[in-house]
Amino acid sequence: MTETQTRRGRRKVLQGIVVSDKMQKTVVVRVDRRFPHPLYKKVIVRSKKYMAHDEEQACRVGDWVEIMETRPLSRHKRWRVVRILRRAADHEVEALIRKPEAEELP
Repeated sequence: MTETQTRRGRRKVLQGIVVSDKMQKTVVVRVDRRFPHPLYKKVIVRSKKYMAHDEEQACRVGDWVEIMETRPLSRHKRWRVVRILRRAADHEVEALIRKPEAEELP
């Protein structure tokens, strides 16, 4: 096993949901992590967004994807899409991108 293969084996791999695909060859992936509160033990969900490289431009909003750490590709991109785990259904996409409508005043 060469040194390159050994280093590649230690790259971080995360799973998340695509929240934006409006850029060329780039998607924004939201990764949620769950952990218990240190004192109260309630499960807390925290999210972080990662910009990931999508060479084939196959990802769409709502897709569940796996991303892997890589060398810096641009100012913000240090991750790449490895594979699409699950495609989003149309109704799931609408729920993700729907914005609350402002109430009209009479």
